[in-house]
Amino acid sequence: MQRPYIRSRNIMFYSMKKLILRYHFFVMGCIGFLLQSCNTKFRVWVGPGGQQKIYNLKYGEHKRQKMDVFLPKDYAEDSPIVLIVHGGAWTLGKKEHMIQVQKMLFEHKIPSINMNYRLVSKRKKITYKQQLEDIGLVIEKFNALSEKAELRPDNYILLGESAGAHLALLYGYQHPDQIKKIISLSGPTDFYSPEYLKSFYSKYTSPTFQKVVGKKFDRKNMPEAFKEASPLANITNVPTLLFQGNTDFLVNKRQGMAMDSALTSMNVPHKFIFMEKTGHVPRFFSKRKRDSIIYPNILKWIEK
Repeated sequence: MQRPYIRSRNIMFYSMKKLILRYHFFVMGCIGFLLQSCNTKFRVWVGPGGQQKIYNLKYGEHKRQKMDVFLPKDYAEDSPIVLIVHGGAWTLGKKEHMIQVQKMLFEHKIPSINMNYRLVSKRKKITYKQQLEDIGLVIEKFNALSEKAELRPDNYILLGESAGAHLALLYGYQHPDQIKKIISLSGPTDFYSPEYLKSFYSKYTSPTFQKVVGKKFDRKNMPEAFKEASPLANITNVPTLLFQGNTDFLVNKRQGMAMDSALTSMNVPHKFIFMEKTGHVPRFFSKRKRDSIIYPNILKWIEK
């Protein structure tokens, strides 16, 4: 009478052993990085089916160089890893502001990384270039762990919001060998073109862009550095999903429209979601648009 119970218990033990082994190899790799940094805020959560959430894993020595890794259950080995880059005008923000996006991806069995990065500072000589370096460091660290996580290296989708979308676009176009797709939520794209320089939008954004680029903004003699920092001038053949609100005063609608036109003229696979009566980062302010427009299009783009 006990045999069915024993058989069931053995099956359960075997399944748990398999999950523990998978968890063990990945987290042991993470702990290797942890021991180098003595980061006391490092946390690990393991749920049913082997799903894992690794919080505050360090990818560098700076206090901002931390990432959260979410690994859901039952993802395929060829699943892309979505690397999430938060916004905050390059000088503010943190990965926790993107936690709802990461949770949404987790619920749909999509592995993801949510990263902090060094913030722009004139005193510390940090510009957008150091922020791009941080994206590269995250990829380098996770590539070293990808085999333990049963995922492929250099198989990333970059998803950024606002300033993070600018960084995602720029890094993605510069590294098509690593980045398979890009998702831009309200991202600035153009710091240099005649259209931008003639616009009223440039009047109040140029001081911020000057700090981001680390060069003096001079309309009469624009440094090449502002073109180098503009995704519009760095486009390569990386499929791109763009979201833009028509009443966004922080990132003018022409930023998204100009990128859409450029991608079209260069025959780059892309989709432009232009939202009427919509301001900056609408997922924060409109649950309806988030759940009916933004999240569904993100998921379709990832799965496409």
